[in-house]
Amino acid sequence: MLNMVFLTNSWLSSFNQPGLCITVAVLLHYFLLAAFTWMCLESVHFYLVLVKVFNVYVPKYILKCCIAGWGIPAIVITIVLIINKDFYGNGSHSESNPFSNFCWIQENIVFYMSVVAYVFLIFLTNTAMFITVLLQIHSVKSRTQRRSRFWKR
Repeated sequence: MLNMVFLTNSWLSSFNQPGLCITVAVLLHYFLLAAFTWMCLESVHFYLVLVKVFNVYVPKYILKCCIAGWGIPAIVITIVLIINKDFYGNGSHSESNPFSNFCWIQENIVFYMSVVAYVFLIFLTNTAMFITVLLQIHSVKSRTQRRSRFWKR
């Protein structure tokens, strides 16, 4: 959906309908955040599978993942819309090229808080999960090598 909204964004913004442009910008923002949220959930799942291997039963795990994956971005979008729906709109108003318009977030502060900071937090989480998984794999490998050397002696 992110790709579909992104590819049709410029065409839809050429209609010069503010409501349509706000809707497209909200959808683009939502699906972008949802994609990154699901990437974060994949890293958490990776951690659970490779590090916390035993006794990791989480009741209704898929339901909780779906609520987080689709709900957290919805909360961010709702907060932005509650503050001011006019944060979304048409980016550029060039008359020479009608398809240069793009419906997106108009305020830099909102963009940095709701996109850049969000993606940065997910990047930090993914990095932490990745390092933890690598350390776990390394410790398992070194323990296995020590045991094999012990048995060879």
